[in-house]
Amino acid sequence: MFERIERVPGDAILGLIEAYQQDSNPQKVDLGVGVYRDDQGRTPVLATVKKAEEQLCQNEATKSYIGSHGDSRYTEAVTRMVVGEDSATLKAGRISTTQTPGGTGALRLAADFLKAHLPNRAIWLSDPTWPNHPAIFDAAGIEVKRYPYVNADNRLDFEAMLAALKEVPEGDIVLLHACCHNPTGFDLSEDQWHEILEVVKSRGLLPLIDFAYQGFGDGLDQDAFGVRLFVEALDEMLITTSCSKNFGLYRERTGSLMVLAADSEQMQNVRTQVAIAARENYSTPPSHGAAVVAEILSSQTLTEQWKQELADMRGRINGLRSDFVAAFRPHGLEERFAFIAEQRGMFSYTGLSQEQVKRLRDEFSIYMVGSGRANIAGLSEESLDYVARAIATVVK
Repeated sequence: MFERIERVPGDAILGLIEAYQQDSNPQKVDLGVGVYRDDQGRTPVLATVKKAEEQLCQNEATKSYIGSHGDSRYTEAVTRMVVGEDSATLKAGRISTTQTPGGTGALRLAADFLKAHLPNRAIWLSDPTWPNHPAIFDAAGIEVKRYPYVNADNRLDFEAMLAALKEVPEGDIVLLHACCHNPTGFDLSEDQWHEILEVVKSRGLLPLIDFAYQGFGDGLDQDAFGVRLFVEALDEMLITTSCSKNFGLYRERTGSLMVLAADSEQMQNVRTQVAIAARENYSTPPSHGAAVVAEILSSQTLTEQWKQELADMRGRINGLRSDFVAAFRPHGLEERFAFIAEQRGMFSYTGLSQEQVKRLRDEFSIYMVGSGRANIAGLSEESLDYVARAIATVVK
């Protein structure tokens, strides 16, 4: 029966990993895979994570299931981190949080929930967006549409974005990136968030805010501005979160889906339905990553240490952005690539063409996604000049 199954191309980013590993060039640089790296090219385990794991190893008493909504210590702590300790909406009992297998699992759980309870509603994604966004919602049977995000000059085109959202049919879903937009790195200003909120309210749209990089842009609270603005102003919305980046828990698959309802009664109704969707999808989430996060956030000492580790990662990335722009100065390209210092998070939409990206890989062993998205965290002080010189070669 399997003879009719056709081979399909593998995931482009995962394919880059294999190609990079097989490359024997000692100067090779991996700017493709979306993980944080230190200056030695490692994705470290945070010291606070190690301490939390030691404590869990000593104190863990069971490996039993943790239920469809997950670890309550984790969900309560992450909710406070996202919406703020003083959130009136949180105090009113209007938010339900469900632990999920990573941010991807949160998005799929959101998609299944929306398909079941808001059928025939389309979801609008930024163009471009994270490549897995359309795949997830398409697989759930939700119609995917696009709104513009960057223009031909590789700049945030807010006017076009706003105009498109004003034409979205009432009741449709709009996915917004909370911060560190993947893949472009261009984020909305506080004023722009206010303008988007007014459109969402006037058009009766349902926002789904993907919050995968809290703390990687300008700070834990600063990065949450748009999320918290919407939470306190709207009756209904969804938020998906991930602890892969800010806690370095990539392989532990630690995320959550938050659903905001008009009142605590409606929230409980929604919560029962999300539990069913989770049960039908993966039953219960994995425990370890959530237990680590809960252990850190329940300790003032570990929390302060973790915030410093997060600040160090954020500072390294933002420093690399400025240094990378400066590295283009000898090649007369500093102004052309000045936007890299304005972007936030790990990723930069460089504006390089597929042909230029191919030349970088073939001639210089520099690997990035075909769209021109580069992981700035993959750079090092040692590789900056080499990468800038290679890019100057392929663009001139």
